[in-house]
Amino acid sequence: MSLKPHQAISRVINTLKSNISREFCAEFDLTPPLWATGYLARSVGRARIQAVKQYLANQAEHHGYAKRAIPPVFRYRTGKPEIISAEHNVFDLTHHIVLATRYRRSVFSSGLGKELIDYWLRVARKRGFAIDQATVLPDHAHLLARIAPRMSVEECALSLINNSQHWMSRHHAQAIVREGIDHLWQTSAYAGTCGKVTTAQVKAFLVRP
Repeated sequence: MSLKPHQAISRVINTLKSNISREFCAEFDLTPPLWATGYLARSVGRARIQAVKQYLANQAEHHGYAKRAIPPVFRYRTGKPEIISAEHNVFDLTHHIVLATRYRRSVFSSGLGKELIDYWLRVARKRGFAIDQATVLPDHAHLLARIAPRMSVEECALSLINNSQHWMSRHHAQAIVREGIDHLWQTSAYAGTCGKVTTAQVKAFLVRP
């Protein structure tokens, strides 16, 4: 399945199960429910998750910052992934999220990037999602975020954007003013799914005789 950014997979699954159960049981005179409780949900994408992790790790080299004496880049990688659980469900839903600063202004240093990630980790724990890896560059940030089925990726991204906007305005307003911008982030974001296998592999498995 492909979902729109505002759609949470739990709501999509519940809609599918309830509608199919109602129609199928009525047609064949069966007693609902048709489906067992719960489901398995895993994200896949064009690239495997290891390739995305390597891409995030190489951002300093990719953007030409690695040769500087003090690269304005902060890298984060969790040593012990946060456990996210949901009753009756087994899931692994990982998204690559990219946020760009307003007009691509160079707001972040490595030190400010570390403070931002520390704050985002607190937000994630409070809102029930996890950040497994992140790289903050002067004008944008890459994150690998895991979400629960009840959360949409749009909700996750907006939580990152809105909370960090408020945090920056309170604690580092001078960094925003210095760059001549009224908002920290662009009004849009990139979000792509990834997993242990690719979408192409899953499609090939589903059509296999």
